[in-house]
Amino acid sequence: MKVTLKIAKVLVRLINGESIPNSFAKGKLIDDLVSENIIYRKGKHKKALELISKIDLHTYLANQLQINDLNKYILALENENSTRAEFVKITTDSKKSKERAFKGFLVNSYTSIKAELNNEVIIINPIKGSFVFIHDYESFRIPKGITVIGVENAKNFSQIQGQKYLFKNINPLFVSRYPQNQNKDFIKWMSSIPNNYLHFGDFDIAGIGIYLNEYKKHLSEKATFFIPENIKRDLKNNGNRERFDNQKVNFKIDKIQESKILDLIEIIKLEKRGLDQEYYIQTI
Repeated sequence: MKVTLKIAKVLVRLINGESIPNSFAKGKLIDDLVSENIIYRKGKHKKALELISKIDLHTYLANQLQINDLNKYILALENENSTRAEFVKITTDSKKSKERAFKGFLVNSYTSIKAELNNEVIIINPIKGSFVFIHDYESFRIPKGITVIGVENAKNFSQIQGQKYLFKNINPLFVSRYPQNQNKDFIKWMSSIPNNYLHFGDFDIAGIGIYLNEYKKHLSEKATFFIPENIKRDLKNNGNRERFDNQKVNFKIDKIQESKILDLIEIIKLEKRGLDQEYYIQTI
């Protein structure tokens, strides 16, 4: 993804504490930053943008776009005589866009899964404390009866044994959302196989936004959102009011066709709380 000069300057203004009209800063990068809860759309009609976290923005730019110094990046764009070598120093990318040398994604399982990789059998059953990284995902195939579960939180992904009770009726393969720059690889792979996708994320507005904006819009009917049986009770008794107050809706509710998602949104609004998925990790 290329960061234009206009958007780069908008980001600097946000870092400096300004509120920017939404109409002045449209684009995929801004939408992604809203989805990541780094920027939020302010006001009743979402007409203004404000920065939530400077640290998270700098981390995103460095990790996702290889931009370590936004001001130097702007100066290079403004200078018509900037050489490709100078851009390499600023972005570590001679084409001003990220070229990943490391493609693929992390998978985990608490049962032994017989899969296929490069036309050879691979058994996915990592020992506790380790994961499997699938690099050649184009050739990676799993049995049709496996449900792929995308895990939003790194701690939940690393402690799946403590969540077996949640998925008694399915045979799951867990995939980590992080590192997030691998997410496009996962979407490509998921779109190429017949297996269903179940999203396991935080039970709040931001978590629903991640599901809708990053997964549902690409995977359509094969994607669903995991909702625990006792979510209303758990939100009421253990939810966090502050995370509800701080989060903004970054999706169109009238476009949602999943009744369970609509019900969850109503529960979250009623209880005015959000619940981290880490709550469901049981100590083994």
